[in-house]
Amino acid sequence: MAKMNRIKCVRNVALLLFLVVAGPGHAVAAAGTRPVQIGVLTPVWGATPQVAGLRDGLRELGYRENSDFVIGVRFTQGDLSALPGAARELVELGPDLIFVHDAAALAMQKATTEIPIVFAGVTDPLGMGLIESYAKPGGNITGVADQELALGSKRLELFREVIPGLKRVLFPYHPDHVVSKEGLKVYRTAARRLGIELVEKAVRTETEAQAVLAAVRKGTVDGILRPPSPALNIPGYILEVSAARAIPTMFNGSFWVEEGALASYGEDEYASGKQAARLVDKILKGTAPADIPVELNPKVEFVLNLRVAKSLGLTIRPEVLYSADRIVR
Repeated sequence: MAKMNRIKCVRNVALLLFLVVAGPGHAVAAAGTRPVQIGVLTPVWGATPQVAGLRDGLRELGYRENSDFVIGVRFTQGDLSALPGAARELVELGPDLIFVHDAAALAMQKATTEIPIVFAGVTDPLGMGLIESYAKPGGNITGVADQELALGSKRLELFREVIPGLKRVLFPYHPDHVVSKEGLKVYRTAARRLGIELVEKAVRTETEAQAVLAAVRKGTVDGILRPPSPALNIPGYILEVSAARAIPTMFNGSFWVEEGALASYGEDEYASGKQAARLVDKILKGTAPADIPVELNPKVEFVLNLRVAKSLGLTIRPEVLYSADRIVR
């Protein structure tokens, strides 16, 4: 089942695994050169909603797939420790531009100061040391930041609105992932305010993550929060135990609701990729990443899956349904 979840995580963008994306007939193509080569590094099991958004965003800007640009995806299957090596290998291939998200951004920044880097779905790039400022990022990197930490408290509030009896919430996380550790602090504060017990479980290996989640039983916790990082296939194992034990889940992106989570509250990851396409366009037209301001994705959505709610035996109150931005049926 866990392996199936990994496959499902990349199903909707599977074509991108085979050097796909082409871009505009702008400067590069007009000069009669080869297509722009965009290298992608992700810490998951292939292409992501952000990558699909990048592809579609470039196409909407007039870039022709396979004629003007191609995208090649490298991924580390949830292994954060493999990112530095994968980043160096990608740089050695000599792409014209690199697209990253999550922890891959920091690994890639350390791997090259020459190749332009655009990120999407990175939390606190200033605090991470990726950029000098949002207005003038400096160096060879720019992108679209997310609001993961700022949205954490509201996410837990919404989880309690979906599950009024929410008292104990499991939060499994990788302790070496910076944003997960910061997210834990946010959830601790919110849980105390809401009268919820946060059950914290730090896991360092995929085997440990699987074992922790396999041991969960309905009644020991009332719900599970997905951590910010996809490391160790934790999201996949959460979906597995949710289906097997009828335990509600709250994720941070709508992609996961479509794959079997009960609810999500966070940025539209696909929209982040489309937004990043405009920054890529500026770089391809000659603007240095250092001079392109880092943007925030303003599209935040609350999504519910009624099919999953039914399978869990839940009846979601009408006022909560009305507050959802989107409902998966």
